[in-house]
Amino acid sequence: MISFNYETDFALDNETDFSIWLSEVISSELKNEGEINYIFCDDDYLLEINQQYLDHDTLTDIISFDYSVGNELHGDIFISVERVRDNAIDFNVPFEDELKRVMVHGVLHYCGYKDKSETDELLMREKEEEKMKMFHVKHN
Repeated sequence: MISFNYETDFALDNETDFSIWLSEVISSELKNEGEINYIFCDDDYLLEINQQYLDHDTLTDIISFDYSVGNELHGDIFISVERVRDNAIDFNVPFEDELKRVMVHGVLHYCGYKDKSETDELLMREKEEEKMKMFHVKHN
């Protein structure tokens, strides 16, 4: 089950569409969906987590804690909405696209993709692009 939590003045307009998309991403990687919690927050909130749990004193757009067991994905994905907004401006992309990229990035980590080396980062970017194309908004 995918859940969305808000620690800042932000909310997804279409949680159901995001949930369906992320479930399809997980299935496409031949993984099983467990409990995945998205926590949307601001820079200060995420910086505190970065300092407290990872001993990093830097701003970041996402921190994911992976509690997966075998092929069943579980975890907490913290996303700084402020950082995503700034990155969207820096990369000259729509906020919604950058948000989807960051959201799927966390799930891809749970699927086993890394981004520490240049080769791993290139594969991660390819996978992000591939999975972002799977997002479809249902129109009534």
